[in-house]
Amino acid sequence: MTSPHSRKPDWLKVRLPQGPQWARIDRLHREQGLHSVCRSAACPNLGECWDRGTATFMILGNTCTRSCAFCNVQGGTPQPLDEGEPQKVARAVATLQLKHAVITSVTRDDQPDGGAEQFAALVRALRLEAPSCRVELLIPDLLGNPEALETILNAGPDILGHNLETVPRLYPQVRQGADFNRSLLLLRDAQRLAPHIPTKSGLMLGLGESYVEIIEVLHQLRAMEVSFLTLGQYLAPSRSHHPVHRYVPPEEFEDLRQDALKLGFVHVESGPLVRSSYHAEQQFKESHHAPKL
Repeated sequence: MTSPHSRKPDWLKVRLPQGPQWARIDRLHREQGLHSVCRSAACPNLGECWDRGTATFMILGNTCTRSCAFCNVQGGTPQPLDEGEPQKVARAVATLQLKHAVITSVTRDDQPDGGAEQFAALVRALRLEAPSCRVELLIPDLLGNPEALETILNAGPDILGHNLETVPRLYPQVRQGADFNRSLLLLRDAQRLAPHIPTKSGLMLGLGESYVEIIEVLHQLRAMEVSFLTLGQYLAPSRSHHPVHRYVPPEEFEDLRQDALKLGFVHVESGPLVRSSYHAEQQFKESHHAPKL
């Protein structure tokens, strides 16, 4: 098992945030009181993505009702929903002139719809404020509420994502409060309700899973007709989080990418520094040049 504070391999080293675009997005976050998963989840690609002028916004506040052992977002009792949040985020996306906006959230089990209407309101606001911007949502499991899922899909996002995060055997240790089958069925139902909206999911590696377990999960995702896949290295935010069991080498990520493509995924981002929204715009573009599965 690897200590979260042991020396990381060279392939996990990233440059510090810098550049005018990074400064612009950073300033907008601070001035508008916005939240982003880039900051809250300590994403290693913050510098690269912000310098390119892209960011993943996090809605429904910055306090999660769950306390997953892998996540750096704070858990606890969240504040009431900000009714002005959808408009605020939409204006920020328009100001930044983003071509592809990724919107995620904390989990809000305290809300009857899991925050679904807030997602839908944001999609509608984006269509008005930034009509040329593609909208990708990365949603929580909504406690399996089909009406909440339908609310989000009816708003018409361009991509709907929901991450499985890890293999089912590790859920009790890594994703307390979540359920692997519930997440899998959400992805299935999304395709049944809106087959024109491609779905996306992702896994973190290095939590203690085996290669065989990963491949089994990929088979299950394809059975749910998931099109896009991300595979990245888990990095423990602190000693109190789930430990890193190993650092997966780049060659193994490439092997998994090839295996996933053979299973029929339209696009696969697989590498140590890959996160859910990494190269999201590129994934969407490439998918439109792929043959229909």
